[in-house]
Amino acid sequence: MIVGERKPLEEIFRMVEPFQKICLLGCGTCVTVCLAGGDKEVAETAAAISLYRKKSGKPVEIVTKTLLRQCEYEYVDEYLKDMPEVDAVVSMACGAGVQLLAERLPEKMVLPALNTKFIGYPLEQGVWMENCLACGNCVLDLTGGICPIARCSKSMLNGPCGGSQDGKCEIDKNIDCAWHLIYERLQRLGLQARMDEIQPPKDWSTSHSGGPRKIVREDVRLNG
Repeated sequence: MIVGERKPLEEIFRMVEPFQKICLLGCGTCVTVCLAGGDKEVAETAAAISLYRKKSGKPVEIVTKTLLRQCEYEYVDEYLKDMPEVDAVVSMACGAGVQLLAERLPEKMVLPALNTKFIGYPLEQGVWMENCLACGNCVLDLTGGICPIARCSKSMLNGPCGGSQDGKCEIDKNIDCAWHLIYERLQRLGLQARMDEIQPPKDWSTSHSGGPRKIVREDVRLNG
């Protein structure tokens, strides 16, 4: 899932300062799971903005709503049909949601209340870890399902680097060496010989093409 965290409240206060009526819009999927932009966080942020503005003598009217997903036209457009008139929209979604809203609301300021951090998963309650860079050319079949691009501090395709000790990364002793984990995983599967295969340099053009990437599935498109 996409993991994000709320911006510092002081930054949000500065962003909304020029506006008298705002819509605070949450997202019901990824950022709800990581406790950054769901119903609860929308309500807390709205209360904080309202209190701050009241204390500063500049009261603000706030409309709140959480959509199922802000990154899909279907859910955004359905809400925009009846969205009350506001001066600005504050999105508590990832960067994709913010940009989709901005596209659909060309005459309104759309502001980000979250910082989009990474693609990952929860390790435990309140702890999330990155495990995918969306690099465009997945090599997990070669490494036992552990990504060396995201999990190795040096993003090495051939490892380990020689600097790790006791299964820990030389960059940070609190980080597991990804290649140590890969070796243990492949050994359990009886596939450790794969470590002997030298992988060529990664083709980063699959993820850095000089512009936004796009996937087109002609078999499911409505219009050719």
